[in-house]
Parts: sequence; C-alpha cells; structure tokens
Amino acid sequence: MKVGVPKEIKTHEYRVGLTPGAVREYVAAGHSVAIETNAGAGIGATDEDYRKAGAILLGSASEVFGSSEMIVKVKEPQPSEWTQLRENQILFTYLHLAPDAEQAKGLLKSGCTAIAYETVTDVYGGLPLLAPMSEVAGRLSIEAAGAALKRYAGGRGLLIGGVPGVQPARIVVIGGGVVGTHAARIAVGLGAEVTMLDRSIARLRVLDELFGGRVRTRFSTIDAVEEEVFAADVVVGAVLVPGASAPRLVTRKMLSSMRKGAVIVDVAIDQGGCFETSRPTTHAEPTYELDGIIHYCVANMPGAVPLTSSHALNNATLPFGLALANKGFTAVLENQHLRAGLNVYRGRLTYKAVAESLGLPYSPIDQAAA
Repeated sequence: MKVGVPKEIKTHEYRVGLTPGAVREYVAAGHSVAIETNAGAGIGATDEDYRKAGAILLGSASEVFGSSEMIVKVKEPQPSEWTQLRENQILFTYLHLAPDAEQAKGLLKSGCTAIAYETVTDVYGGLPLLAPMSEVAGRLSIEAAGAALKRYAGGRGLLIGGVPGVQPARIVVIGGGVVGTHAARIAVGLGAEVTMLDRSIARLRVLDELFGGRVRTRFSTIDAVEEEVFAADVVVGAVLVPGASAPRLVTRKMLSSMRKGAVIVDVAIDQGGCFETSRPTTHAEPTYELDGIIHYCVANMPGAVPLTSSHALNNATLPFGLALANKGFTAVLENQHLRAGLNVYRGRLTYKAVAESLGLPYSPIDQAAA
C-alpha cells in the first residue's frame, strides 16, 4: 500500500504521524511511505533520517495526499486537508468528531474512510491508541496548572506542593481513568492535596489501593462536585465518554463560588470539554480568565512534548496501521478493534455516539459496507 504522512499544520503541533522507526517497519512489510519534507522536524527527525528508513520525500502536502492510499496523521484534519481526501482513501488519525460538525461534514463529503485513534479498542475493553496521549496529557495537566497558578499568570500565587508549614494546593481531578490517574500521580508526587471523583465505585477502590490512601476518593454526585470544586485551587477535567461529547459537569454559575485565581484544566476539550465555560485554546495562547477563574483548554496538549508523544503514539498505532496497510478496508471488517475505530465510511457516519452528538444519521458498518 502507498502510505502518506503530511506535516501537521495545527497551531504549535510538532508531533508526526510516523517516526523514522515506524517508517522502517512499513517498508520492511512491503509498503511505500511518502513523507512531506520537514514533517519530522518537531521531533528532531531529519529528511535524511526518513530517507535512510526507506521513505520517499515529497515537497508538499498536496503531493502526499494525491499519491497515497492511506494517510497517517496525528491531529484531526484541518479544512485544507479534508478537502484533499477522496473516496477509497483511508485516513488514520485522531478525529474527535463529536464536537466538530464542520470536520465531520467535510469527511463525509470527501467519501473517505476515516478511522479514529480515540475509538479503536483492545481485548481488555480499553482504548489503546488514546491511552498513551491520555497519559501524557494527564501528566502535563499538573505542569500547566502549576504555571497558571503563578501570580503573574493571573493565578492565586500558590506553589502546588507548598513548603513546610504552608498548605499545599488542593487539586481536584474529575474522572478516574487514564488522564485522571496520571494527573493524580504527578500531583501527589509534587506534594499536593488531591481528591479524585468518579462514578464507578470499583474504579474508586482501585484508585484507593493504587495511591495507598494518599488520594481522597469520592463518588461523583452533583453535591460532591460542587463541594470539591468550590474548595479547589485546581480542577482537572478528565472525563471521557468514548467518541461522544464530554458531559458538562461544572457550570458557569459554579465559577462564582470558586476561589478567585483558581485554575481549571480541561483535558476533555477535544471532546467538547467538561466545563460549561471551556473553549479550545492553543499553546500560543493557552489560558484565558473568566469570572476570576483561569482556564487552560489546549486541545493538543501532548503536542508540547512531541518527541515523547510521537514515539509513545507510534508504539501504540503501529500494529493497527500495518494491519490496514496489509489488508486495506478488509482489516476493518476482520478486526473488531479496528472496526470500533471506524467513524466515517464513504459518506456515512458509522460511530453511533458521534452521530448522536452531531444529530446526524447513523449507519452501522454492516449497512454502510453492504
């Protein structure tokens, strides 16, 4: 198969769809890989590194899109990219379609087959291609909170871990999944006072044992969320409903009862955000203040550490990408985990949660591919 990797064009996005090591694996499996010039610059991978791995270097994204049967990216395609997609072409990347009707309609119009990293599953019921970036984002969320808490950034002027004799920051993590667990790990390591909320009692038991009592756990109710958010210095939104828009758990009205200069970090912003007042920001302008509360809502947080993120992502995506390159769309029909990743197929939405979030018709894959 002819596989293409364009350079990422989202603001301050430095990751790359395939590392040189991954390219070598595709070439060894008998596929050709076309890389846009300087696509790997953000991770320090030169064009020469890609040539040595067996890639073909092309001078523009249009050449990559025009010559490839499968496009491998990191972030969702931008308008200038989805207009270059075509029927019978496979797109393999993060999509996050539920809050993005414009992108969804663009992909539907293109006629392409779009497989979303974030909804591919594994035998354990997990999301193996979302997990590595969730790990990165969870850890980065505490770094981001620490920066936003500084007085010159508009925050409370608080050190996350405090010092002997001075209270540390109180950090509340809403959601006990991969993002929340890694956020809590870093927060605890820095010496913060951490509370985690989740709707699963079984998960709360796991977290209680994992952290050995160093983290307070609470079942997530409206009362519990309000109590914790009002007393928090930092609130990390780490709620995920696979493929669907994130539930809005903190309303604008609640901001008036929060501590002035407190920080909200919405890691769920890719799926629309779990705070009513969230709107996507970029690494160029990561925060904004609303009602005295600092909001950090960067939609591509792992892009800030592209070297770590690209390798972690490629480690996870490689087996699935090779399966697609080896068998094309047949791999989706044969592999239930890739099938779970299928969001768009030849002008139809094939992921129910996305269709419901957007209010568009849903076509089960068995019907769409008939």
